[in-house]
Amino acid sequence: MPRMLDVGDDVRAEIGDEEADRLLAGENAPGSYDCTSCRTQGDSEQERTSTVLFIGDETAVLAFAHASCLPSQVVQVTEEQLQGAVRSITAEGGPAGAGPEQAVLGVTSGLVLIKGELHPALVVEPTGPIVRPGSTDIGDDFLPLLIEQGFMPLTELNSVPPVLHGWSVLLAAGQLHAVLQPGTGGGSPVAWWQAHQALQVADSWRAAANKHQQVLLFAAPVGSIGRQPREDLLRDALDKAAANGKLVASALPLAGI
Repeated sequence: MPRMLDVGDDVRAEIGDEEADRLLAGENAPGSYDCTSCRTQGDSEQERTSTVLFIGDETAVLAFAHASCLPSQVVQVTEEQLQGAVRSITAEGGPAGAGPEQAVLGVTSGLVLIKGELHPALVVEPTGPIVRPGSTDIGDDFLPLLIEQGFMPLTELNSVPPVLHGWSVLLAAGQLHAVLQPGTGGGSPVAWWQAHQALQVADSWRAAANKHQQVLLFAAPVGSIGRQPREDLLRDALDKAAANGKLVASALPLAGI
């Protein structure tokens, strides 16, 4: 039975007409799949399904998503991100305990008061430990990896962190789409974090972003911040993480508004 697949023109151009036609005929497409966006199960025989091609420096991986979550598209990612995704897919398909679940970056937006002025902020906290690609350690390398990228360790939130050039926050039509990092070898920026669905931000947050033309990005290891329902509680959690040496930050320019 033909699958209800959508293969976008850019995906077809990358994989070739022959492979695209095989997918549409149902020869190489899975019946059921885990949506690469919302992580819940989909069925390409029962619901419209998008093909999403992730391309790294040396590797490409074809994934599937509910058409209601993502359109068919090509996504440029770093090789490290792609290898992590491959490990995650392999672990999901293997026996129980074959590998740890791939951590997902949780992102919270809020306003942070620094020296009497409100700044738009994004707080990033993974759902699990982040290990260095290729490492067999069971520790957490999230902060060291970000410090190597240029993020600054904080012990207190008493000043605006320096701008991290090459990184940016992508906003469009009042919605948060992605955090971009420099491409390898001076290439086009790639998504370090990308929203499964564009996130609506508060008018006050957008106004502050318009005013400063930058967003403060704070990052902390799993379990350091948590989901805080109010901005004052979020600030308290940030202060505590900084005091415990578990917070890095940078100011990222806007890539759009």
